[in-house]
Amino acid sequence: MQLCHIAQQIVSTCGTQNVIFRAGIWKPRTSPDTFQGVGDVGLAWLQQVKRLTGLPVATEISTPEQVQKALEAGIDYLWLGARTSANPILVQALADAMAKGEHKGVLVKNPVNDDADLWMGNIQRLSANHQPVIAIHRGCNHQPCWEMAYRLRQTMPQIPLLLDPSHMSGKADLVSRRCQDAAELQYDGLMIEVHDNPKQALSDAKQQITPDELKTIIRHWEKEQAANMQPTDCQLLWLRRMMDEVDDALWDTIARRMEVSRKIGAFKKEHNIDIVQPTRFEQILSNRLSWAEEKALSEEMVQQIMQALHKESIRVQQ
Repeated sequence: MQLCHIAQQIVSTCGTQNVIFRAGIWKPRTSPDTFQGVGDVGLAWLQQVKRLTGLPVATEISTPEQVQKALEAGIDYLWLGARTSANPILVQALADAMAKGEHKGVLVKNPVNDDADLWMGNIQRLSANHQPVIAIHRGCNHQPCWEMAYRLRQTMPQIPLLLDPSHMSGKADLVSRRCQDAAELQYDGLMIEVHDNPKQALSDAKQQITPDELKTIIRHWEKEQAANMQPTDCQLLWLRRMMDEVDDALWDTIARRMEVSRKIGAFKKEHNIDIVQPTRFEQILSNRLSWAEEKALSEEMVQQIMQALHKESIRVQQ
């Protein structure tokens, strides 16, 4: 069986200590036309993996009925995906269902949106029934959203925090870089998607890595973990990651602004309108200076930035 083959390869790479084997058998997919998972039959497959390798097993649940089936099958860990985490009423219903059976813990991914409060609220709901909870940081729309994870780390330091580099990056060739981030930021572990033939994977094929690639990643991870970075250095790295993400968004916004400028330039050319419109720019600048005052930003800085953007917009339109 393919599932057992992959599990054996993971054991040969990582051993069995502090390793959980997870596989989604019920897949809450966006489109009903995509692969929805193998369903209930997958529970027996996970039981076989558990017997063969000795690894604890985990699967994603989205309904109380799935919780009951998983617990009856002896699934060790249950995990809540990003879509499920976006619905606090459903999370409470799942927490109540989990309290009725035995398991080793629950893994909770952050919601699909950048909402640290909702993520922490879900952890509180699950922890209320004395269930061990592990937080999974998977980012939002293939963006890290570092500040969300940083807030959770600062507010709930007792909750183990794992990084999901597969969903965060969305591309297999970026997984290693995100694992490096996790090591430097002192995450407690990783949740990585592994497949023996990613091109044939029925879901998320672009972000899955091979067992051989996993071996290289784990080797680097263990080396970084042994480095023992000081907590103060780690905190500075968190803040720098947050700054980098803000800068990325800033430059993406500037690029979109110039694309709109190109469209405006084409419209002006078609309708024989002058490129430079001084009154329009004065209005924009006045609005931005008022906004800068509200945000306690330097008026000089805002003027310089707006002048530079205006100059580049004219160049693009021409």
